[in-house]
Formats: sequence, structure tokens, C-alpha cells
Amino acid sequence: MIRRIYGMRNARPIQVPIPELVIGFCLAAPVVAGLAGTMLPAFGYLPALGHNSVSVDAFKNLADTPGITRSILLSLGTGLVSTGLSVALVMLFTAAFLGTALFNWIRTLLSPLLAVPHAAAAFGLAFLIAPSGFVMRLLSPWVTGLQRPPDILILNDPLGLAMVLGLIIKEVPFLFLMVLAALPQTKAEELTATASSLGYGRVSGFLKAVAPLVYLRIRLPVLAVLAYSSSVVDVAEILGPTAPAPLAPRIIDWINDPNPALRMKASAGAFVQLFLTGFAIILWLGLERLARKILSNAARSGRRHQSDMIWRYTIAIIIFILTGGMLAGLALLPIWSIAQGWWFPNALPNGLTFHLWHDLGRRTGGPLLSSLIIGLVSTLLCAILIVWHLEVLTRRSREFSTRMAKGHIFNFVLFLPLIVPQVSFLFGLQVLTSYLHVDGMFVTVCLVHMIFVLPYFYLSLKGPWLALDPRYAQLAASLGSSNNRILFKIRLPLLLQPLLVALAVGFAVSIGQYLPTLMIGGGRIVTVTTESVALASGGNRPLTALYGTLQLLLPVFAFGLAGFLPLLAHRNRRHMRVA
Repeated sequence: MIRRIYGMRNARPIQVPIPELVIGFCLAAPVVAGLAGTMLPAFGYLPALGHNSVSVDAFKNLADTPGITRSILLSLGTGLVSTGLSVALVMLFTAAFLGTALFNWIRTLLSPLLAVPHAAAAFGLAFLIAPSGFVMRLLSPWVTGLQRPPDILILNDPLGLAMVLGLIIKEVPFLFLMVLAALPQTKAEELTATASSLGYGRVSGFLKAVAPLVYLRIRLPVLAVLAYSSSVVDVAEILGPTAPAPLAPRIIDWINDPNPALRMKASAGAFVQLFLTGFAIILWLGLERLARKILSNAARSGRRHQSDMIWRYTIAIIIFILTGGMLAGLALLPIWSIAQGWWFPNALPNGLTFHLWHDLGRRTGGPLLSSLIIGLVSTLLCAILIVWHLEVLTRRSREFSTRMAKGHIFNFVLFLPLIVPQVSFLFGLQVLTSYLHVDGMFVTVCLVHMIFVLPYFYLSLKGPWLALDPRYAQLAASLGSSNNRILFKIRLPLLLQPLLVALAVGFAVSIGQYLPTLMIGGGRIVTVTTESVALASGGNRPLTALYGTLQLLLPVFAFGLAGFLPLLAHRNRRHMRVA
């Protein structure tokens, strides 16, 4: 039972419900503790290494590091560019095709792509666009005349263009789903219809009447994308520049270096990464104001821009290229895992071999089992917390539930682990878990994975849960059912499919976690994601593709179960359907 939260009649709430306190603690406490654990070594205090006084020597060493300025600029530039292009593509595509069959088709296609781990998508893109990749093989030699891969730096280019592309193909599906969740709250179709009746083109009417309302509701997810893009590690190590690399991968190199003196510089770098991401967010908010002013002036100008067919075709082509490229890259992973003698410029392998898959247990048994255990445990724990929170929410008055569901403070805490750069607080958590002698344990890694699974699980389940007709529970209560019986006999069975989908989303998020597993696991817990990124710098493409395929198959299997189990559970209810 939740304690009474009103001190007197008509007074403001004076007590936060217990589930929100627990979830807030699970999310905020590790971030705050991690930031503190990062700040102290950055300023010279790390007793484990004999540093007991405060100093700024670590920052001086960081400033003297060759190429550090370029690394900072790379992180800032790739984060801003990839986020800006992703938001622009999603908004323009929604503006151009909202309410059409193409929009619904893309929505169906992009939703499963959200579950693809970043590393798997990056590997697929690398196999596609590399100088010896599939695109160049299709064009050679009959178009290019090449018998050998061209000497062109496509992957790991110094400007980070391949890295930006890799981030875009993963962030567009996420932002698109966030926009889909926000559209019903803005009455988008009614507003666009009104704008069309006033003579506005489809794109112009949406951007001027609907886009500002939609953006206000997806601002936190956008900032989370910006924070991730400016501090990403796995995608940067696969596709990003190497001489020098962006800041976050260099910090990881210093952390993993056997020289303990580099720990202080790594801590200073993590502290700088925090301010770098904060500066990127401030710049983004400034760009928001500029965009708002431009849209406001455009709305006041009265120009209708009815002829927007060229824009619509252009956006459709770009979305098709991104979606098709991602699907083609993912399809290359299983092909490369069974390829035998696939030499350039052959478009197809010379032969097929399944020796890697026959030897799957010996090669990947440990990482595969670790991934399954961590993914299942962390996701189930998140399910218990979120169901508890949503159940308490629905038991309250409608007014209070609506206000709590839209609470800005809870939403901010929910996105806090996604907005704060992972490397900035995971370094401190690594120091803390090492001090407490709990690093390298499965339970510790599972708890850290929960920090990142909780927000996605909540976003996946919140909408269907709050949309469930409350009259089911009211009818059951009128027949004498208790709250717990209503939960387990009415609400959860009705929400079986959304609950299983949320579990699949959480499992997929856990499978894709690279940095939390690497740092908190202390190198002693190996998953398919950490192993695949470790193989990125090697030349064994079939083995790299094998791990990339496993990264892809685990979420696919989870979503397959999410679709099959409701059919199995409801197999005896087919006769109840109304024709």
C-alpha cells in the first residue's frame, strides 16, 4: 500500500509514491556516485594509487596530449551533425508523408530496426561501404574497372563521415518512434488538414503548425541522442577516425592501459567529456531558438509553398537509401559468417562453409551465455519496477495519474543516464565497484545494465498501459476482486503483447551495451558485443561477422517470442472473434 500523500484537503502532494522513489534512486544514485568517483581522481585524489592531495596535474597532462583538441572537436562535430541530420530527416519525412500508405509502411519497417545494436549496425555498414565492401564489388570491374580495392579512406576517415552515417542509420528509427508517440498528443492530422485547407503545402503546413508541438514532446529523447552521439565508443571504434580518435575512445584506451598513471588522465578526460556534452547541449538549445525564430518568421510571411513535390521525393529517396543500406548491411553479416574465399571484386563468395557455426559452442558459448544471463536478469528486474510504478499510477485518481504521467521531474530523472555521457560516470562507478570489490561480478553488471534498460522499458510500456480502458478494472472491482487479482487476472493478460514487446526492447538494449559491460565487468565478463568490438580492429571478417550476426539474432529471437507467445496464450479465444 502506498501511504497517503495529501497532508490536508486540497493541499499539494507532500510525498512521492514509493515506486518513483525506487526508480529515481536506481537511476540517479549511480549517475551521481559515478560523477563523484570521476571528479575526485580528475583533481588528483585517488588514494589507491597514492594520490592524497588535490591538484590539476591530470588536466595539464590531458592538455599536453597530442591531438587532444582535434579529438574534442571530432566528438562535438559528429554529435551535433548526426543529431541534427537525424532530427531533420525524421521531421521532413513525417511532414511529407504523414497519413499515407508509405508512412505506415516505413513505420512498420523501421520499428524492428530499433532493436538492432549499434555495433551490429556499424559492422553491417562497414561491410557495405568499405573500399572492398559490397557496393564496390557490385560496381567492379564493369563500372570502375578495378581489380583491387581502391586506396580510399572511407572507413575511419579523418572527418568522421562514416561514423556520422553509422549514427544516423541507428538514431533515425529511434527518433521516428518518438515522433509517432508524440503525434497523437498534438492532433497532427487535424492540424495538417486545416493547414492544407488554407492552401499550405504538405511539408510547409506540417513544419509551421505541427513540428514545434511535436518537438517539445521529443526534446528529451533528442538530447539523449545528442549526448550519446557526442560520447559514443563502440561505433567510434568501428567507423570513427583513429589518428586521432574522438575523445571517448581515447579515454577508454587510457583506462585499459596497464600504466596506472594514465588513470588520472582518463578521469580528467571523462570530466572533460561531461563538459563537452553539456556544451553540445547548450549549442543545441541555441540552435533550437534560432530554428524557432526562423519557423516563426516563415509562418508570419504567409507563403504557402504548395509545390513541394521535389522535397517529398528527395526525402523519400534518402529514407529509402538509409533503410535499404541498413538492411543490406545487416544481411551481409550472416553471409560473411559463412563465406569461404570471398575475394575482391567478386560479388558473391567463392564458396560457403559452416565451420564457424558448427563450432559455435566452443567459440562463442561463454560470451553468448553471459549476454543471455545479463539481458534476461536486467530486463526482468526493470519489468518488476516499471509494472509496480504503472500499477500504482492507475490506482490513483484520474487527475493525479495524468499529472504524474506527464511529470517533468520524473521524465528528467528517467532520461538522466541517457543524457549524461556513459564514460563520464561509468569511470567513477568502476572506481567505486573496484573499491567495494564487486567489480567483475554478474550481479553488478546486471544492475548497471538496468540503468540503461529502465528508460526504454518505461517508454515502451507506458503508452499501452495508460491507454487500457479503466472500465475493465472497475467492473472487476465491483464484483469483489482485489487490486492484486485485477493486476494479475485482468490487466497483465490484456497487456500481454505490449509487455512482451517491452521485454524484447529491454533485452535488445541490454545486448547492445558495450561500455557498461567493459568497464564494470573489469574485462572478466565477455559478451557478444564486447567481443565483436574487440574484433573490429582485426582482419578476420568471418569471425567478426559471426559475432555481429549473434548480436542481431538475439534481439530478433526476443521479438519473435514477443509476437508468438500472445498467439499461443490466446489460441483458445479465436471463436470469440466477431466477423
